[in-house]
Amino acid sequence: MTEPVQSITSAPVPLAVDQARRTRSYLIQMSIRVVCIIGAVVVDGWLRWVLVAAAVVLPYSAVLVANAGRERTTDDTSPVTPAPAPALTELPAPDETPGAGRVIDHVDD
Repeated sequence: MTEPVQSITSAPVPLAVDQARRTRSYLIQMSIRVVCIIGAVVVDGWLRWVLVAAAVVLPYSAVLVANAGRERTTDDTSPVTPAPAPALTELPAPDETPGAGRVIDHVDD
């Protein structure tokens, strides 16, 4: 039994592209965390505690997103059924004149 050939539309994203996407997401979230930590030192009041909470929660979510693995997309790979060809029309009756439609006195050059 032969294995089915993988369709190009069902091929996964290259590993390097997937790793770059996950690394970029992680770095963005960690940059936001650094801003939250600096903001928590600078501001006072309830906003300080919101920034501290964000700085505590962001590493957990960043690691979850970075380690989530490759995206698993499902594409429709069912074969395309071509539309039926239009029906041929009936050919006209051949002309009853002798020699009609024939090349007469043809000379090759």
